[in-house]
Amino acid sequence: MDAMNSDLKGKSILITGASTGIGAAAARAFAEAGCRVAIHYNASVNRAEEVAADVRFAGGEAFLVGGDFTSSAKAREVVKGAAEHFGGLDILINNAGGLVKRVQVADVDDAFFDSVMDLNVRSLVAASSAAVPYMRRAGHGSIINVTSIAARHGGGNGAVLYASAKGFVSTFTRGLAKEVVKDGIRVNAVSPGVITTPFHERYSTPAMLESFKATIPMGRLGTAEECVGAFLFLASDSLSGYVTGQIIEVNGGQYMP
Repeated sequence: MDAMNSDLKGKSILITGASTGIGAAAARAFAEAGCRVAIHYNASVNRAEEVAADVRFAGGEAFLVGGDFTSSAKAREVVKGAAEHFGGLDILINNAGGLVKRVQVADVDDAFFDSVMDLNVRSLVAASSAAVPYMRRAGHGSIINVTSIAARHGGGNGAVLYASAKGFVSTFTRGLAKEVVKDGIRVNAVSPGVITTPFHERYSTPAMLESFKATIPMGRLGTAEECVGAFLFLASDSLSGYVTGQIIEVNGGQYMP
């Protein structure tokens, strides 16, 4: 990995939602590649500090930055804080997001709609908007969004709004890629399938996970660590310099576009 991603050494990266799950695994992997890593967290400060310790142990620089991403203003502040700390921002991974809770469409009210969209859509747009000027001034950058297999198939029971929000993320990825390509900024996305993270511990029952597993050709659920290769690939100009506007599916064959 070190040889393949040598161009990542010294790069500054902000990973939102990096205290647990896929974001935490990505933070550790980018530290091993020699990056300076801004670890964003909201409520899980203790877990974020554990990730920061792992980043430093791997030889990377860690910077903790907290903020509630249901607020677009706070999302912008987090990006600004990371960019000012590092003197710029080379890579942004928009990983913060969540289901909020499982709700049938017939029971959706405006407050719930806003909570899902604020967390998964509004904050991502705000963070990207805040990051682009730093990357534009540098003449290069990589934005990697985290969408979901749910964006392809509409989501599981009670997850229609979450799936729809991730559909926005996928479309936004393609549109932003075209908008900033002239500035040397690449925009791509990673689309995880069913990954064993706190997300499913919180929102999915064991029976649901078994039913998901039955639809996966590999016959098992994925791990957060199995997602990080896609992030490293998309962040590396030497590996993916001619790749933009793309979505990499990481799902054990559950969905093959």
